[in-house]
Amino acid sequence: MFEAILTICLLAAGTDCRDALLPGYEAATREACDMALAATPPDPLPAGHAPSSPACKPVGAALDFTEVAPGIFVHLGQIAEPDRGNRGDMSNIGFIIGQRSVAVIDTGSARWVGEAIWRAIRAHTNLPVSHVILTHMHPDHVFGASAFAGTGARIVGHATLNRALADRQENYRQSLAALLGPAFLGTASVVPDITVQDSLHIDLGNRVLDLRAWPIGHTGTDLTVLDRETAILFTGDLIFERHLPALDGSLRGWQSVLTELATLPATRIVPGHGGPVLDWPDGVAGMQRYLGVLERDTRAAIDNGQRLGDAVHDIAASEAPHWQLFEAFNPRNATVAYTELEWE
Repeated sequence: MFEAILTICLLAAGTDCRDALLPGYEAATREACDMALAATPPDPLPAGHAPSSPACKPVGAALDFTEVAPGIFVHLGQIAEPDRGNRGDMSNIGFIIGQRSVAVIDTGSARWVGEAIWRAIRAHTNLPVSHVILTHMHPDHVFGASAFAGTGARIVGHATLNRALADRQENYRQSLAALLGPAFLGTASVVPDITVQDSLHIDLGNRVLDLRAWPIGHTGTDLTVLDRETAILFTGDLIFERHLPALDGSLRGWQSVLTELATLPATRIVPGHGGPVLDWPDGVAGMQRYLGVLERDTRAAIDNGQRLGDAVHDIAASEAPHWQLFEAFNPRNATVAYTELEWE
């Protein structure tokens, strides 16, 4: 198999370059790939990059996925902070194959991740990707969607996602560009084509996905995806396992959402980090314990008159042995929880 690629370089630093996939030009032979390029020239990449002319090469590396149920594939992201070593491969990603089309669930931190998802899908099916579903606004879940621009896929997100991304995406882009280096080249912001206010049903062809938008919890943009056929629920970052939960919304809201999540007809879940597949509802026990300790310790600090600057070192400290990346995320969680609960 052959695919179309071009080399892109950052204009400000011409030595920072990488090969970028142009999805949709795959062919069994180089000649057929060249003919497809000539027949339908690709759209230009985002401004700020210097691309070479498109060319056909043997198919590159795909992202590693495991089939966890018939037609459901999951990639296990690393439990780590983004850097040049992991290239931003930190979140769980899924795709689901129906009889007519494919849906992708979350897309990683950069365009290269989206490209590698595309290759993985093409290794299993030639069906079109009809939907790219983003479970929330955080950059390790959304920026790979830029690879699907121009492929015919529709971007789906929570009703508040567009505003949330507009407020934060430039900071996200600057931060990831510095952390990931050349791996971030070609990455662009995305805008949802379809927004979910309450619920939405997507039929991939005898395979229905039930999407649900949630009130503020982990963030204010959380969306879940339930595959009716297998009762597997993609939770995004409403559920963490091993990776310390990251609070960027409301502690009390998140606890309430977890209670309501337990009423859904799911038997297994794919969390945003960890797993990659957990039994349900047993898989949420660790998170519920952590959030409970976070609330208890925060209320105690407030009742005792402890200042926030001192309290963040003590709140939920007993949970440290149970989680990875504790020092990176717990002080922020304590700050968000303290700020929320002191005004109750």
